[in-house]
Amino acid sequence: MVSDEMRAEVERLKREKDAVVLAHYYVTPDAQELADYVGDSFFLSKKAATLNCKTLVFAGVRFMAESAKLLSPKKTVLMPEPSADCPMAHMVQKSTVDAARAKYGDDLAVACYVNSTTEMKAWSDVCVTSSNAVKIVRALPQSNVLFIPDMNLGHYVALQVPEKNVILNDGFCPTHEAIELAEVEAARREHPEALVLAHPECGDWVLREADVVGSTSQIIEAAVASDAREFIVCTVHGVIHELEARTAGTGKRFYFPATTPVCPNMARVTAEKVLACLRDGTGEIGLPDESVIAGSTRALDLMLNYAKG
Repeated sequence: MVSDEMRAEVERLKREKDAVVLAHYYVTPDAQELADYVGDSFFLSKKAATLNCKTLVFAGVRFMAESAKLLSPKKTVLMPEPSADCPMAHMVQKSTVDAARAKYGDDLAVACYVNSTTEMKAWSDVCVTSSNAVKIVRALPQSNVLFIPDMNLGHYVALQVPEKNVILNDGFCPTHEAIELAEVEAARREHPEALVLAHPECGDWVLREADVVGSTSQIIEAAVASDAREFIVCTVHGVIHELEARTAGTGKRFYFPATTPVCPNMARVTAEKVLACLRDGTGEIGLPDESVIAGSTRALDLMLNYAKG
């Protein structure tokens, strides 16, 4: 829990520095408590682009803060934990993209999961999130789509959009990939009335067992709307804070696989670091080289345009 003194200090600093705090559902509960907005990658990308403030404090991992800077280049963007990175964000080679473009020519679109480096976005035609990947890939005019970097989300999209030739890349989220089918099956045996809610970054072995597959926000909405009282949640444990807050008083209960999914990078983002970041102005994210700004910004902007449709 965040103390009243810390909350008051953060509020004072936000007023003083014209700052807004954004937090992903996967960071620690105390960091989420200090945020003005908490959400998944898609929500936070949209929000960062529209906020009228001088400073954004992004409680998340590096690719999120970099995307916020690209979409709001005149704002100061700060990371409470600058070393918090996403391993999957680096899991593709430029040669993979070049080879696909050489093979398919103009009938190829490169769809880049927003969980990626700025440079990787610049190689791409459009960014997607787990909330909108199916919608955007379906809407693309090209018949062939190279999906980078996450093979699990890409495989899920391919199943939902069979009319497209979705080409997969060998990348993955280590935390979601580690969720084992045996542990999900064991949790279902222990809680036979529970619905299984899974993020599409999970392996296909988990998604086949799931009652609902969706982004973090979609998982939360499904739990809130469902008549079920028990849920087995196959995504990062940090989401429990929002799940319990949104279903308080309903008697709903949430369970995770026995090996609790924890993102070690998100777990390093704490309330104390949010406060220190605001106070000291540390963890500032700069713009990349001009050679990658245009391409990466174009891919993000196209994502937001597709999302409006």
